[in-house]
Amino acid sequence: MPVMHDLKTFVPDWAFVARRQMIWQSRRATWFSRALPSFLIVGAQKCGTTSLYDYLVEHPQLWAAYIKEVHFFDGGLEPTINDFQKGESWYRANFPLKSAIKQGSHTFEASPLYMFNPLAPKRIFELLPKVKLIAVLRNPTERAISHYFHEKRHHREPLDIGDAMRAEEKRLAPKVQNQDYKSETFIHLSYKSRGRYLEQLERFLAYFPRENLLILESEGFFQNPSATLRRVCEFVDIDPSFKFNNLKPRNIAPNRVDIPPDVYHYLNSYFSPHNQRLYEFLGKNFSW
Repeated sequence: MPVMHDLKTFVPDWAFVARRQMIWQSRRATWFSRALPSFLIVGAQKCGTTSLYDYLVEHPQLWAAYIKEVHFFDGGLEPTINDFQKGESWYRANFPLKSAIKQGSHTFEASPLYMFNPLAPKRIFELLPKVKLIAVLRNPTERAISHYFHEKRHHREPLDIGDAMRAEEKRLAPKVQNQDYKSETFIHLSYKSRGRYLEQLERFLAYFPRENLLILESEGFFQNPSATLRRVCEFVDIDPSFKFNNLKPRNIAPNRVDIPPDVYHYLNSYFSPHNQRLYEFLGKNFSW
């Protein structure tokens, strides 16, 4: 009898869809018995949040959300649907049952748009006033370039990289003015804006004490993931001696090409004053 290596070969797609719907209906029906997260990975996008999330899932004291990026507090990625309006019951349905989480264990999620969305900090505070927050920051020039190629892969960016970077202010201005934070332009074409880290961190610190926010440097994270993970474990109060196994970087872009020197010069010049203010605030120089 042949071994069934791939279940999808034998089971129709509708059966998988029906099963997912049944699971979600069950989770929604038991929302009141489900936990809220102890900590959130709030961003930033293209800075290593997927790697950090995948590593942490290994830890026996951590229970991940039903999906990695719940996108509740930013309303979700679909412009015509606001997931935040679905309320606490919808959000709780994404997390494990309270009875499954033993003392000393925690549940969490990672939605990197939370850091960039101006509405998210207040919304998070109102539901999770004691939650801990983790932000991963990367050289903003490299982050913007990685973001650009991400949008190119998904066919959302028609311009070349230099033109796209220089067009950002004009593209985003009407969206920001109208507080249209769920528009595709605001979410997907915000290459430079997402790298102005200090103004985003200050929005969270308007609601949360500094000790509730752990700021990690992406470059240091990937150079020494074990040391960074130890810091994270200590921050969220789980066993820091746990040995994580697969520490290979996740979500590596396959379509990057050589970048014209003038693009690097433009981005480095743009971010220089923003980086300097961040260093002064943190009391630490990342040498970006």
